[in-house]
Amino acid sequence: MRLTVVGCAGSYPGPDSSASCYLLEATHAGRTWRVVLDMGSGALGSLQRHVDVLTVDAVFLSHLHADHCLDLCGYYVLRKYHPSGAAPRIPVWGPHGTALRMAKAYDLDEDPGMSEEFDFREYSGAVDGPFRIGPFSITVREVRHPVAAYSLRVEADGKVLAYSGDTGACRELEEAAAEADLFLCEASFVTGGQNPPDLHLTGAEAGRAATAARAGKLLLTHVPPWFDPSVVRAEAAQTYDGPLELAAPGQVHEL
Repeated sequence: MRLTVVGCAGSYPGPDSSASCYLLEATHAGRTWRVVLDMGSGALGSLQRHVDVLTVDAVFLSHLHADHCLDLCGYYVLRKYHPSGAAPRIPVWGPHGTALRMAKAYDLDEDPGMSEEFDFREYSGAVDGPFRIGPFSITVREVRHPVAAYSLRVEADGKVLAYSGDTGACRELEEAAAEADLFLCEASFVTGGQNPPDLHLTGAEAGRAATAARAGKLLLTHVPPWFDPSVVRAEAAQTYDGPLELAAPGQVHEL
């Protein structure tokens, strides 16, 4: 399984990165399967640097804030009006109300909205899945955020990638990341700031979650452009003693 960091800026696109988007690829049954985790503001442009976007097999949204889902609007246009003809529907998993939210985002009538381009499927319950796409098995677990938000645990080729989505510190996040080979974890806050509860993690909290989960490697992401990523990384290094990196656009991780 290969992870490509498409976009990793927190809360809004930065000068060097689009907002959240991660491409997963794995070979199965003679071909490469591709799943995208989140498609935040600016991500569709960045995604085209790495893959033919018409070859994506499915999209999973962690939640419905703009920095995690808004570029699904552009993807709708690309798939609907491409000169080679309308592309086949692909599944888009997300929280309750995803189809309606995306229709409103592009000022479409709810019926059909984007449902002729995307097969919208909703998470149900605090834990849902596994959902299977080719070699990928994906389980979601609800975490703490002002809106319904989910972590995603992806398994393929005997490896596990855990993605936090957006969340405050919680036991559910540690469970989602348990024994993960790679823990892709948001770190949007710095210690000592005026940090609202149940919204985001500090670098130190991300490190503590990785330690509690016994994750093999921690990859920090979703750092807002107004913070120095090196400060966030230094915080995490105080609470997690395993391999640790900051996510960067174009970065590739082989699991």
